[in-house]
Formats: sequence, structure tokens, C-alpha cells
Amino acid sequence: MKNYSYIGISLIILIFGIWAVPKIASKFSQPNLEVIGKVPEFSFIDQNGKTITNQSYKGKVYVVEFFFTTCPSICPIMTDNMIKIDSKFFGNPKFGIASITINPENDTPQVLKLYAKKHQITSPNWHLLTGNKQAIYDLANKGFNLYVGKNSEVAGGFEHSGFFALVDQDGNIRSRKDKLGNPVIYYNGLEAEGVQMLIEDIKKLL
Repeated sequence: MKNYSYIGISLIILIFGIWAVPKIASKFSQPNLEVIGKVPEFSFIDQNGKTITNQSYKGKVYVVEFFFTTCPSICPIMTDNMIKIDSKFFGNPKFGIASITINPENDTPQVLKLYAKKHQITSPNWHLLTGNKQAIYDLANKGFNLYVGKNSEVAGGFEHSGFFALVDQDGNIRSRKDKLGNPVIYYNGLEAEGVQMLIEDIKKLL
């Protein structure tokens, strides 16, 4: 009788284990990142003269920044940190970067190509983008809620943040939560801590 009871208990444990393991694995395989919103449709030209849209990034995890090539203040720091991020995922076809200029009148594809060469940006999935100024400003200010604008009183003549946005394979802006459970929304592209957080969360999504 004891043997039958032992076999019965063993079968129950085995069946439960087979059922439970996928559930547990599924739970922990999902990145605990907040969905902030959907990236609006966009269409710009990259440094190689190629049309790049939001659909070009479908199925990829990618990072978005707004910058301009003649920026004398925070852009060089942002570019250096983005290079660090790119180096972590270089060669991964499922990862990309979109660096969108807020000064398209100056930053033509040719200018962006020179900028890429100067900073040794060689990844085929890193697109430096230019295009219609209003479309760029609408994407930044309304689509991402990352303020950009002209200001003759600041160095370089333009204002923008040093934040990076993380986008998942389905075009959703994603973010981790802070210690209080609130989404950080964007990652500080000027500080090592923000860059490291972003690298960790890219890995989660990939």
C-alpha cells in the first residue's frame, strides 16, 4: 500500500512539475518593463540617402535620440555614450539606433555621413536621420514628449534633452520602473548609470 501511495504522489509531483515549469519560465522570461506608448509613424532619410521608416525597425529593439551635428554641449557626450551602447550589440541584426537631427536645414545626408565617419559609426543598423523639420519636431515633441526647439540664446541655437528612448520589437516605447514603482520613461544619455540601465534593458527585450 505504501508503495502505491509513493507512486501516486510521485506522479502528482511529476504532472504538476510539467505543468508548472512552462508557467514559471513564461513569467520570468517576460521583461518587467513598462509600456509608455506607441511610436508614431515616421519617414526620414539616413546618412546613406536611404529612406528609413518606423517599419524599418519592425522586429528590432532600438534606441532613439534627438541631436544635431554642430551641437557644442551635450551631443558629443550623447554620441560617445551611444557608441558604447552600440558596441555592446554590434553585429546583432535585432538591434538598431535612430539618431534624428533637430537641425535638418544644416544636417543633410552628406553632413550626417561625415559625422558618422568622424565618430567611426559603422553599424548598418545605426541610422542618422534627417528630413522635414516639422515632422521631426512633431515626432520629438508630440510622439516622444521629448522637447526640442530653436533658441538663439543657448549654445548651438537649439534646445533638446539628453535622454534616450527605448523601443521594443513592436514599436512600443518601453521603460523600467524606479524604486517607488514609477516608470523612468527615458534613460539619461549623459550619465554612466543611465547608459548601464539602458544596456541592461535592451538585453531584456532582446
